[in-house]
Amino acid sequence: MTELPNSTRRKMGLVIDLDTCVGCHACVISCKGWNTENYGAPLSDQDPYGGDPSGSFLNRVHSFEVQPPACDAQPSPAAQLVHFPKSCLHCDDAPCVTVCPTGASYKRVEDGIVLVNEDNCIGCGLCAWSCPYGARELDLAAGVMKKCTLCVDRIYNQNLPEEDRIPSCVRTCPSGARHFGDLGDADSDVSKLVAARGGFDLMPEMGTKPVNKYLPPRPKDQIEDQIDILAPLLTPVTEAAGGFMGWLDKALDKLPGQSTGGAS
Repeated sequence: MTELPNSTRRKMGLVIDLDTCVGCHACVISCKGWNTENYGAPLSDQDPYGGDPSGSFLNRVHSFEVQPPACDAQPSPAAQLVHFPKSCLHCDDAPCVTVCPTGASYKRVEDGIVLVNEDNCIGCGLCAWSCPYGARELDLAAGVMKKCTLCVDRIYNQNLPEEDRIPSCVRTCPSGARHFGDLGDADSDVSKLVAARGGFDLMPEMGTKPVNKYLPPRPKDQIEDQIDILAPLLTPVTEAAGGFMGWLDKALDKLPGQSTGGAS
């Protein structure tokens, strides 16, 4: 069995904003790509183009229709769709680590990241059964358990540009719903974001003390001033045509059979 460290020097993890996640699955695809095509251990697929495909994914997005609670301002609030990304939460009290019979699962002292030593993993599945979040997957081709590594091969890779030294899913997210940093540092950007938005643990009743946090969605029908972000792009720049189009308009008006203003 593997023992958990009493404390870690840092608590690297993710903060996921459920208010801005659009469920595009870009994080899922980028995670699969990075861990299959680059430095990470390949994630296998079985019969990917057949009638019953399956495969290993370290990050998944689930979508739920939820009903916000009624209040005085909104006695009958409209239901809304919430997209819920889920991967390993790198818990402080990770049961997947302590249950491992070979010591393959472990939590790093330097940054708190939970990893699997695949050379020692026997694929028994005890870690998957003990994880309340369903964050571990058995790679059927390799016969070992795999999980989110927070792209540990990216975040410390000095060969990458500094802006790329973050998890692939964070780098890819088009809506900025994913954030990465040290949640053990109260002055870090991610910690301030959690404090400002009321970030919460997933299933705190399980006692696993997950490092990753979620930011709650805000009721969409309680926003007083709806903002159309496309409005500035749809506003005409000028009422009268200018430049080449203005010249062309005037030239067409002078054609035989045309009167001023282009009317025939």
